[in-house]
Amino acid sequence: MPREKGRKVVASNKKARHDYAILDTYEAGMALTGTEVKSLRAGRASLVDAFAQERNGELYLHGMHIPEYTQGTWTNHEPRRTRKLLLKRLEIDRLIGKTREGGLTMVPLQVYFSDGWAKVEIALAKGKKSYDKRQDLAKRDADREIARAAGRRGKGMDD
Repeated sequence: MPREKGRKVVASNKKARHDYAILDTYEAGMALTGTEVKSLRAGRASLVDAFAQERNGELYLHGMHIPEYTQGTWTNHEPRRTRKLLLKRLEIDRLIGKTREGGLTMVPLQVYFSDGWAKVEIALAKGKKSYDKRQDLAKRDADREIARAAGRRGKGMDD
């Protein structure tokens, strides 16, 4: 069977971009079992409440939900188990240093297949305050209204 090409998104964490200011992103592999990969290929996963954390010089993904594979037997996986992230040592050390130095957290943004390999996009993020979120929403609404007005003007409706 030929290897699949391109990028197929399985799950994305839309709430992360709302709750956090994204500073930097990294692509990491995941140490998965066979039934987890099959469940991901079926398009089933959730990143709600997921986060990455350092333990013994390694990075682990906590709280990601991959439901049990329906055709799995007694070899099925635990849905919310902790999964090891696969990154280069330099990237791991950089991420650990930045999270320790001040107020930053590691949040998964997307789980996807890249050329057949399961990957997760990890973001180095800083938590937003509630007034920052309101400002972002107000800015987005204002930009949307400007785009609407420009569209009406372009069609000759608003003279």
